[in-house]
Amino acid sequence: MSDPAAPLVFVHGMYLNGVSWGPWVERATARGHDCHAPSWPFHDGRPADLRAHIAPGLGKLTFGAITDHLKAFIDTLPERPVLIGHSIGGLLVQKLVNDGYASAGVSISSAPPRGIVSFDPHFFRANFPHANPLAGNKPVVMTLDRFHYTFCNTMSPEDSAKAFAKYVVPESRNVPRSTLTKQARIDFRAAHVPLLFLAGDQDHLTPLSMIRKNVKAYQAPGSVVELKEFARRSHFICNQPGWEEVADCALDWVEQA
Repeated sequence: MSDPAAPLVFVHGMYLNGVSWGPWVERATARGHDCHAPSWPFHDGRPADLRAHIAPGLGKLTFGAITDHLKAFIDTLPERPVLIGHSIGGLLVQKLVNDGYASAGVSISSAPPRGIVSFDPHFFRANFPHANPLAGNKPVVMTLDRFHYTFCNTMSPEDSAKAFAKYVVPESRNVPRSTLTKQARIDFRAAHVPLLFLAGDQDHLTPLSMIRKNVKAYQAPGSVVELKEFARRSHFICNQPGWEEVADCALDWVEQA
């Protein structure tokens, strides 16, 4: 596997920032890991403040710009880190692994790379509002109802609302739009460091059937690709009740010799 002393870099997804990784960072640090949870451009700060004052320039942020931002951050570290990412962050892990910026990667509820498609009706209902081509570059602001449907469908509306207040930030529509371009292309035939995919069976935003397609697309002989599925988990798999089991699965895998 990877060097056990390699740093861990946690990569958040859309509508979240580095704050969402707080419980994971605390858990991993207690296990002896050197942890980092950088926020994307225009995402740094308290989520409530970011909702109250949307950052100028957010609407033009793309997947490629985030990839470059993370590469620049990784280049400041003493060695290639283990990457753990969720949703678009999971796709960023795939891209950074593909480009040689990781010693291992854990991709959780990954958004689809270019060429991986889903025909699940939940996928279209959950994803169309933030990728709507008619909405221009205006940042998209998540609503309580849509957050419950897309992220927290296995939780009560009350618990979903609490999670919204704690973690949700505004987002750029151009991030998911640009994943349809070469910015999110993965060379599935290229040799790569070990990759673990984690997924929930009740995820509306990135359905399990699509995650399975993503995993099966990897074709490099001798390269490790594994998938672990979790029952009764939504897209909020990293923060919903029971997140500890998911975190320990990821960290146990990272720590394997």
